[in-house]
Amino acid sequence: MKTTLSLKPAEVQKDWVLIDAEGLILGRLAVVIANRLRGKHKPQFTPHVDCGDNVVVVNADKVKLTGNKAANELFYYHTGYAGGIKGRSIAQRLAGANPQSVVEKAVERMITRGPLQRVQMKHLHVYVGAEHPHAGQQPKPFDVAALNPKNKRG
Repeated sequence: MKTTLSLKPAEVQKDWVLIDAEGLILGRLAVVIANRLRGKHKPQFTPHVDCGDNVVVVNADKVKLTGNKAANELFYYHTGYAGGIKGRSIAQRLAGANPQSVVEKAVERMITRGPLQRVQMKHLHVYVGAEHPHAGQQPKPFDVAALNPKNKRG
């Protein structure tokens, strides 16, 4: 008899993955990170269980975009006041105080929204420099650029 196995939260095995974002294309990087966070790379993937890995991303400020997206694509936000909608380009955000938010938002928008998304996003750790405080967890390096030649720009 063939049955579909459904993973229980107590049976989840979480790994730590380290990704260096230097020179990688933002959208392609976000897809790989989102799949790792959801656990879709595992054979025992269960959609309603947090079975993904913990992902550490370093050098988030050195991510690349193709074409003129860095100057033309806008992130909109609201100040909270009437008529307070504002927009900043991706290039301005990468040069600003929180360049890691560009990667975080790209990944957040690729994961299905809801309570499970909020849990999965807590397993994403994005840092601007090459240093990170998760050395004790011994994250395994994951080379996103080797997956496809289009993933990296020089």
